[in-house]
Amino acid sequence: MFWLVLVTTLALGQHVELIEVKVETKQGWLRGEERVLSTGMGIVSSFKGIPYAEPPVGPLRFKDPIPHKGWTGVRDATEHGSVCSQFDIIFTEQYIPGSEDCLFLNVYTPKLNPKKPFPVLFYIHGGGFMSGSGNDNEHGPDFLTPHEVILVTINYRLDALGFLSLDNEDVPGNAGLKDQALALKWVKDNIKKFGGDPDNITIMGQSAGSVSVTYHMMSPMSKDLFKRAIALSGTPFTDWAQPFYARERAFKLGKLLGFNTRNDTELLEFLQSVDVKKLTNTKPEIISQEINWYIPTRMYAFVPVAETDFGQERYLVEAAKDSLMNGRVQDKDLLIGYTDEEMMIEIPKASSFIDLYDTYSDLLIPFEIVRQIPPKDIPDLAEMIRKQYFDDKIINNETTAEIISLISDYPYIYSTYRFLNYLPEGKAKKYMYRFSLVSGRNRYSGLGKPFNIHGCAHLDDLRYIFDSKSDAEPVDPQSEEYRLINQVCTLFTNFVKFGNPTPNRSLGVRWAAYDKSNKRYLNIDNPLKIGTNPDAEVNQFWKSLYSRGNVTLS
Repeated sequence: MFWLVLVTTLALGQHVELIEVKVETKQGWLRGEERVLSTGMGIVSSFKGIPYAEPPVGPLRFKDPIPHKGWTGVRDATEHGSVCSQFDIIFTEQYIPGSEDCLFLNVYTPKLNPKKPFPVLFYIHGGGFMSGSGNDNEHGPDFLTPHEVILVTINYRLDALGFLSLDNEDVPGNAGLKDQALALKWVKDNIKKFGGDPDNITIMGQSAGSVSVTYHMMSPMSKDLFKRAIALSGTPFTDWAQPFYARERAFKLGKLLGFNTRNDTELLEFLQSVDVKKLTNTKPEIISQEINWYIPTRMYAFVPVAETDFGQERYLVEAAKDSLMNGRVQDKDLLIGYTDEEMMIEIPKASSFIDLYDTYSDLLIPFEIVRQIPPKDIPDLAEMIRKQYFDDKIINNETTAEIISLISDYPYIYSTYRFLNYLPEGKAKKYMYRFSLVSGRNRYSGLGKPFNIHGCAHLDDLRYIFDSKSDAEPVDPQSEEYRLINQVCTLFTNFVKFGNPTPNRSLGVRWAAYDKSNKRYLNIDNPLKIGTNPDAEVNQFWKSLYSRGNVTLS
C-alpha cells in the first residue's frame, strides 16, 4: 500500500521524498501522496480531486446533485480537480473557465492508520456564492493537520449554476448547498478509511461558507451529518445573502441572454443550452435592473432560498427567520464570530460607489429593512443612520472610514449578534469571538492605513488557519508569525476535538461559553483577551433601528 516515489520537492529549502499512498473508498481506490509539511513540522497524506457527485452537465445543469457512481482501477488523487466555472470576485476579478464538472473534494490526514480516529474539519469556502474553491492555493492543510485533525475541503456550484431557482419541481433552488450536503455525506460514509471519525465532524465556513454553515444547522438534509459548527463572518441575516424574487431573477437572466419567455420548461431548456460563461458574473446586469447601482454589501443575484414543497427532499423548508422563531435549528455546539474591520477589504472599490450613499439615502438602510417599510419611512431611518455614522459630513472619499464601519457593522457584526441571540436555548454551547489580530500575516489590513483604520479585514483571519501556496516563502516555524498561527489553530482545533476551544489554560485564557446575559467572547489578538458584550454600542443602535423597521428577530 505504501512505496517511495523519487521526486524533487522543496520544503523549507530541503529536498524531500514523496510517499505514494492508497485508500479504498466505497466508490473505488484512490492514489494520493504523503509529504512533509511546508513548515517541516510533520507529514500529511493528501488525496485531491475526489469526485463526490456525477458531473452536473447537460440536462443535470441546475439540478440536485447525484452521488458519484464510482470508478474502476486506481484513481489518481495527487492533483486537484477542476474548479467550478466562475468570475473571481476576490483576487483576479476575471473569468475563470474551470468546468461544470467540478464537484470534487480534497482530504488531508495526519496519518492513515491512527490508533484513535481523528476528528474531521469540513471546510466550505466563501466568495459570495459566486467564486472560490477548496483548492490548496488558499486552503492548504499545513497549519491544521499537526493538531491531529483531518481537513476536508470542497468545491460546490456557484452563481446561477448553483443557486438559480425556478421555484418548481425541476429547479427548486439551492443546488450549491445540496452539493455541500452530498459532499458531507460522502465524508460521513468514507472518512474512516482515511483515519477519521465519522461521528466527530465539524463543519466550518467563511463568508458565504459561513452563511452555508448556519443554513446546514437548519437543514433537514444535513441533520445527522455533523457534530459541531464554526461560522466565520456570515449568517443568513448578512445583507448580501438575502433572497429577492428568486424566480423572477431566473426569467430576468433568460431575457438578458436574449430569450424572453414566461414558460418554465422553455426557460430551463434555454439556460441549459447556453455557454457556461454567460451564467457567471450575473450580479452586475441583473442587480442593475433593480436598483441601478453597484453596492458590494447589497445583495448577489442568486443565493439560497426557502424551497416550496413539490414532494422533493428540500434543503431549506422555510426562511431562516422562521426556523429561528419556530426553534427548528439543530442544537449543535457553535463557534461564531467576525473580524473587527470586515469591509476594509472593499477600500480599493470604495471610490466607485461611496458617493452614491450621499445621493441615494435609502442605500444607508439595510436591504432587509427597506423591503419591510413603506417608502414614507425611509427618509427618517436614513437620517438616523447618517447622524450615527457621518454626523453632518458629506458622504464622499473623505468619509471612507465611516462608510467602512457602516458596511461592516450591520452585515457582519450585528448579523452575528442577531443570529447568536435568537438561537433556541439548548444543551449545546456557543462560543463567540472577535478577530482583531494584525501581523505580517494579514493580507488586507494595510489598505486601511491611509484612512486611519486599524484592524483585521475580511479574509485576513483565514491567513492564520490555512497555509497558502500564494505565499512567497513557507512560514518559519520558529517565527513569531508561526506562534500566532499555532495559537489560532489551537483554539479552532480544540473546538473541533473537544467542543471547547480552551479545555485547559495552555493558551493563558479560559474562553467561557456565550449566553444572552453575560455575552462573553474572546478577542483574538496578541495577546488573547476575554471580554463581555463586544461592540455593544453598534449592536444597540442596529437593534433599535431594525425594531423601528418592523423586522422580526431584530
